[in-house]
Amino acid sequence: MQNFYDIDYKIGQDNVQKFGMDIHVPVFPVAAILIICFVGGTLVFPDTADQVFKSSKDWIIDHFDWLFMISANYFIIFFIALAVMPFGKIRLGGDDAKPEFTLLSWFGMLFAAGMGIGLMFWSVAEPVAYFTDWYGTPLDVVPKTPAAAELALGATMFHWGFHAWAIYGIVALSLAFFAFNKGLPLTIRSTFYPIMGRHTWGWPGHIIDIVAVLATIFGLATSLGFGAQQVASGLHALFNVPDGIPTQIAVIFGVTLLAIISVVRGLHGGVKLLSNINMIIALVLFCFVAYAGTFTSMFENFWLLTKGYAQNIIALSDWRDRSDVDFYKGWTVFYWAWWIAWSPFVGMFIARVSKGRTVREFIIAVLLVPTIITGIWMSTFGGLGLEQVTAGVGGLANGITDTSFATFQMLGNLPLSSITTAVGIVLVMVFFVTSSDSGSLVIDSITAGGKLDAPVPQRIFWASMEGLIAAALLFGGGENALSALQTASVVTGLPFVFVLLVMSGSLWMGLHSDHKYLQKGT
Repeated sequence: MQNFYDIDYKIGQDNVQKFGMDIHVPVFPVAAILIICFVGGTLVFPDTADQVFKSSKDWIIDHFDWLFMISANYFIIFFIALAVMPFGKIRLGGDDAKPEFTLLSWFGMLFAAGMGIGLMFWSVAEPVAYFTDWYGTPLDVVPKTPAAAELALGATMFHWGFHAWAIYGIVALSLAFFAFNKGLPLTIRSTFYPIMGRHTWGWPGHIIDIVAVLATIFGLATSLGFGAQQVASGLHALFNVPDGIPTQIAVIFGVTLLAIISVVRGLHGGVKLLSNINMIIALVLFCFVAYAGTFTSMFENFWLLTKGYAQNIIALSDWRDRSDVDFYKGWTVFYWAWWIAWSPFVGMFIARVSKGRTVREFIIAVLLVPTIITGIWMSTFGGLGLEQVTAGVGGLANGITDTSFATFQMLGNLPLSSITTAVGIVLVMVFFVTSSDSGSLVIDSITAGGKLDAPVPQRIFWASMEGLIAAALLFGGGENALSALQTASVVTGLPFVFVLLVMSGSLWMGLHSDHKYLQKGT
């Protein structure tokens, strides 16, 4: 491995060993204090927190919607450009590096960490919401028409497709390249070395890593909150358990305990095992839903989704003079902020499991494989939900009443509904645990100065904090818990969008320099 930056930084040289932890100062204490203050303030002043959540989200979306839209468009163009450049031949980890995981396990971990809970939560709720004008229709399409069905599936795919994975991919590729090819710590700050030089290890770098920890943990808490709402809805449907905030918080604490057990077991014994279990359970549920809804219908809906996505991706990406304001600001801007907030977590996790892949192989896999799988899943579940709305069948006949309950309403109209609902609950919980422990491993690495194996007490601390934040957001949000969860992503996504923009330039500089060196060597 050639290292043509003059780097003398040693991983962990600024760390302090306290309370059985390997603490990188000041990233760990500053991030921990800020998070604890947020949780404490939200629990002590829930009404004030609710008002702050709402006003913060509205202000950011009103004033910075253009920034999120332009940035997301730039990221996808930049990421695709890297795939066709000569840089694509560079292998992550050096020419002799070998992949640590099989393709199947690699794909499973990409999918489970990046989209898991969200796919179960939104796969029915989102297209049905667009189709029925629950909170705005994309591009002002007339609700409950054939055109609305096509655009509902296409707009759903727009939010979960190439843009999202390009955002993840830029962070992942940057981290993997600078860590495995340049020997830098696996932290966000390392990706800025070509621009910041030795300042990377000073306060500018500290601030970048602190922002990354906050973005990661609040983005993750958003997903965990959605998962808790859906598990509570499933338990209500199956056992008539009240699905209010107390049940949701109980779910969070129960699953957090499972996540702690998994995170203690590490990457191979925890995340890899759970990701493989996720794939099996998800495949079983998918095959049943596809069979119950007829495979012919599944292919037709996939074609509708693909057509709606391809025909409308440019119009949906435009931020100028949008008349569909509710849809544009309430859905698209929120999603871009959510993916950006999630990007340090998912990006670092993808980087950790992608050593040995070439840049081109990495980009093709990260961009295409999860997008195709997501499209198949969304068209099958969401398409069946649209068919039930159109036919006036079951609980979806009147459209969306509760987004967390939509998937179970769709399953309730199929045979063996009790069994499929139970399987759905288990799948959400396993996704829940996978997201939590993989997120904990990522935060562990950042707060340990880039070390890949942080001490067990440190893993337990961050897994616990994720659960506490999700619970605090639900409690502080009260009746507007969903809005509180969305606010967490929007607020943390704003500063991190600037981090990603600079990171992309730094990545280009690093790859260009490496390519020039390899050309001289040959």
